Amino acid sequence: MEMKNTLIHALGIQITTLEKGKVTATMPVDERTKQPFGLLHGGASVALAETVASIGAYELVDKETEAVAGLEINANHVRPKTDGFVTAHGQVLHRGKTTMVWDIKIVDEQEKLICISRCTVAIIKKN
Repeated sequence: MEMKNTLIHALGIQITTLEKGKVTATMPVDERTKQPFGLLHGGASVALAETVASIGAYELVDKETEAVAGLEINANHVRPKTDGFVTAHGQVLHRGKTTMVWDIKIVDEQEKLICISRCTVAIIKKN
C-alpha cells in the first residue's frame, strides 16, 4: 500500500501492527499535528483513527473485487497532549457484508487515553 504523498505520510503516521481485525499505528505530536494553542489537533486524532480503521478494513476485504472508504466517524478527545507520540489501537467490532465498525483508542506513551473513536467503514464493490 503506497503511503507516500498522502495525509498518512504528511502527518507522520506509522503502521506498527497489522493483523486480521487489529491495527496499531503511531503519530508524532509536533508542528504537523498540533493546533495553534500547542495541543494535539482533534482533526489529527480523527485522521489517525480513520487511517487505522480504513487500513484494518482493507485487510479484511477481497482486494480484487472490493474497496473500502470511511462512512462515519466520531471521536471524544478526553485528554490533551502537547508533545511526544500517540498510539492508536484499532479493533473491528462488526464485520458485515457492506460495512464494518471499528473501535479505536488513542493513547499516550503511558497508555493514558487521549481519544476514543468509532469509525464505520463502507465496503464498496469494484466495477
